[in-house]
Amino acid sequence: MTMTDLATAGPATQAAPSGPAATRGTRRRRRVPAAPYLMIAPFFLSFIAFGAYPLLFALRLSFTNWQGSGELRWIGLGNYTYLLTSSDFWASLANSGVMWLLVVPVQTLGAVAIAAALSQRRLRGRGFFRTTLIVPFVTPLIAMAQVWLLLFDADFGAVNSFLKTLGLPSVGWLTTTVWAKPTIALLVLWKTTGFAIVIMLAAIQNIPDDVYEAAAIDGAGTWHRFWSITVPLMRRAIAFYVVIATLGISQMFAEPYVMTKGGPYNSTITSGLFLYNHITTSDLGLGSANSFLLVLLVFLLSLVSVRLLRSKED
Repeated sequence: MTMTDLATAGPATQAAPSGPAATRGTRRRRRVPAAPYLMIAPFFLSFIAFGAYPLLFALRLSFTNWQGSGELRWIGLGNYTYLLTSSDFWASLANSGVMWLLVVPVQTLGAVAIAAALSQRRLRGRGFFRTTLIVPFVTPLIAMAQVWLLLFDADFGAVNSFLKTLGLPSVGWLTTTVWAKPTIALLVLWKTTGFAIVIMLAAIQNIPDDVYEAAAIDGAGTWHRFWSITVPLMRRAIAFYVVIATLGISQMFAEPYVMTKGGPYNSTITSGLFLYNHITTSDLGLGSANSFLLVLLVFLLSLVSVRLLRSKED
């Protein structure tokens, strides 16, 4: 070895320890603390017990004929075939579709307009109006449904009494197929519009003021700023609420059950109430299949809503 090689050579690399000391070091490095896993274990156990297992069991039930006791009898796609060829199933979907048309478009547009008005800093009493609009949403639904029954009773309701004072005929708000669904839809609007306003108001307040100031400098008026700035920048919030509202309409049960029991002539049997009827008759296999069909339908409708309302940036 030359002198140059000795000069460039670095210090000798220390040999790695071996034997019992190395084994103890490896075990110490591989030791995983159990405390974090013990902390999150209750959540996963609860999810498995009350989430995953019931879901998988319901999926299994949808392929069987089971009345709540006895042996599960496998029938394959029989439940799904029966529902897809049942006129009552499609009638319940049609009733839910009519309720959606009566509630969601009007509620969404109204919530955007009211939220835009409440976001104006020059408006006096904004806090009072915001609190007042959210009160119906936090009011128990059963109590509001009972009030609705008193207001729209065909014989002694306050609404028909007012119509009589005007010389107009009484209306069977909850006893005729023409007016039953609009009356229930009015209750849903009164109950849930406050929640929609909160979502839209949060979206409006998230829009930077610089955008409005730049538009005002360019000469854009209030109406033009609303349609060209506010509404486009609220598309994500609108799409989110449309999905939430669609899910709520598909699950609607308490309103028609308390007010009409699905009548008159099954005109207010929604998909949620139709699903409940399977439970009352202990036809759990058919009810499970019905629920999964509703999940699939709502999922497809949600995809369509998000695709139609998504912005160009998305």
